[in-house]
Amino acid sequence: MFKKILIANRGEIACRVIKTARKMGIATVAVYSEADKDARHVELADESVLLGPAPSRESYLVADKIIAAAKQTGAEAIHPGYGFLSENEAFARRVEEEGLVFIGPKHYSIAAMGDKIASKKLAKEANVSTIPGHNDAIESPEAAVEIARGVGYPVMIKASAGGGGKGLRVAYNDKEAFEGFSSCRNEARNSFGDDRVFIEKFVEEPRHIEIQVLGDSHGNVVYLWERECSIQRRHQKVIEEAPSPFISEATRQAMGEQAVALAKAVKYQSAGTVEFVVGKDQGFYFLEMNTRLQVEHPVTECITGLDLVEQMIRVAAGEKLGFDQGGIRREGWAIECRINAEDPFRNFLPSTGRLVKYRPPAQNLEQGTPTLQGHAYQDGRFGGVRVDTGVYEGGEIPMFYDSMIAKLVVHGRDRNDAIAKMREALNAFVIRGISSNIPFQAALLAHPGFVSGQFNTGFIAEHYSQGFRAEDVPHEDPHFLIALAAFVRRKARERAAGISGQLPGHGVAHAPELVVVVMGPGGQHQHHAVRVAGFDPGTGQADVHVGGRHYAIQSHTRLGEVLMTGRCNGLPFAAQVESGPAKNPLAMRLSHNGTQIQALVLLPRAAQLLKLMPYKAPPDLSKFLLSPMPGLLVDVAVTPGQKVLAGEKLAVIEAMKMENILVATQDGVVGELLANKGESLAVDQPIIAFA
Repeated sequence: MFKKILIANRGEIACRVIKTARKMGIATVAVYSEADKDARHVELADESVLLGPAPSRESYLVADKIIAAAKQTGAEAIHPGYGFLSENEAFARRVEEEGLVFIGPKHYSIAAMGDKIASKKLAKEANVSTIPGHNDAIESPEAAVEIARGVGYPVMIKASAGGGGKGLRVAYNDKEAFEGFSSCRNEARNSFGDDRVFIEKFVEEPRHIEIQVLGDSHGNVVYLWERECSIQRRHQKVIEEAPSPFISEATRQAMGEQAVALAKAVKYQSAGTVEFVVGKDQGFYFLEMNTRLQVEHPVTECITGLDLVEQMIRVAAGEKLGFDQGGIRREGWAIECRINAEDPFRNFLPSTGRLVKYRPPAQNLEQGTPTLQGHAYQDGRFGGVRVDTGVYEGGEIPMFYDSMIAKLVVHGRDRNDAIAKMREALNAFVIRGISSNIPFQAALLAHPGFVSGQFNTGFIAEHYSQGFRAEDVPHEDPHFLIALAAFVRRKARERAAGISGQLPGHGVAHAPELVVVVMGPGGQHQHHAVRVAGFDPGTGQADVHVGGRHYAIQSHTRLGEVLMTGRCNGLPFAAQVESGPAKNPLAMRLSHNGTQIQALVLLPRAAQLLKLMPYKAPPDLSKFLLSPMPGLLVDVAVTPGQKVLAGEKLAVIEAMKMENILVATQDGVVGELLANKGESLAVDQPIIAFA
């Protein structure tokens, strides 16, 4: 077994590998860029080496620097994580040539399977069913249009070296094929250093289901069941689960056996994933093989009890697999939500900056537990909660890398139990300072289509075609947040009443009759009459009556804590409560199950007076193009005096390795350019003023 390994990655996956290495008694070396000098993976590792400047092409993608760091620190092996150089055949070969061990598949397996064009040809030769398409690299956008017409719209334009949703577009007509080809090529060149692009038929209403395989250097290959990854936004996975609620046992076995056959054909050693698109008739087609550890590997670990990183390390050290196909368990149900630094209410634009608060929910699951011998029960409940992350409170989310903050994973007795646990965990996940997609995840988990398991890869595009709005988050009991606001106000008054030295006759009094004003856009507020019938400081309970319903709310959470836990009508709850924004400090902001409200709790007379207050409209900014996110202005496509039409490209901003094209929302004339190409922009910074 190795004594020391180097992790050629950053963020949560670097921290994840370090945890398992530590469990195995292996010392670790972290590498980092200048932007990551204070990152969590650097702190966790035993040693660390600076690679270079923040851009990944000058740090995490420079093989020479990584190999030099391994030799300098005496590391015997390199774990590449996922992304960056993890599926780079030249890097894997170079590691081996330098006398080091690559903790992953052999370079020839990466060459055969890591390239999407080559892998598709090989799959055909192995009699694996594949999707119709043009599997050779396409040279020009004109050729892309011609090929797309031949295959038949819609088509999927994919970068050969792509991954993580980058270098991928779906085109439904000639215009989209022409533009999509250019965008894919640019993204692929910038992210992977390989601009080859190919086209295949886009199967409508598909499900994305992948098989986890594991092979050793002794010819043994097994499959560790499947993962359902159909909940995707812009071809990037949002929620993953294991097993799939869709496929039959017969389909599961057939897909697993086909994945193993494909892995054996390329002498695959290590963990890998064979991805399939599955039709509604359960017919399945090979998409690609990811020759690395997947982001969503924790759900497989939960249902099998295996630590996949440990298995990768053991295989790389020459060990045989310690089990055969018959010894692999499948127990319970696991779900993973990717918690990303993005604003779901602003079209999921990246959100970078400082994590002012980062408080994940309580965890009781670790990698590789429970074991193959049987599942552990904790607090009388099956499974539990796990958080994989590379961040910490007070740390920065830089604009140079992907937007992932954490992976939230739950393991339940069955699918309904796992969904309930995930909703609880999302309620208890506190993130402030930047926006996160937690409200969107909460909405997905509550959606009837998701709960029933009736969905495909077009689920988000179909149900959220106009974007995601606050009103898209259903709450099964909307009066609960109103009652909670009144409870918090009553608790605060109770504390205030206990302050000594109050003037006789002028002490803080309790008024049972209150009005909770839920603040709406444009000054359209909702007034709710509430009665709070007493508060018991000993039990922390108050009886709140609103909308004809009674809420017995009990909580010992201290005022000022963002996360409030307690019981409502005997059932446990977790909600987030804090003071309102700077422009309205008297309001409180409450969040539960993805729903967020801003509320004022007033005496009835004050509520009447509030109705008389005039509404102050915000300033008109329609004459400006504002930056919707922090990022780098890589292109300004217009000049002063130019007439533009609605839908025409105005500028391009690059953030978190993705190009974001800003277009005109209406016809107009460009007046003045307020920002220059190459400039770093803040959120809402003006770029263009229109005449």
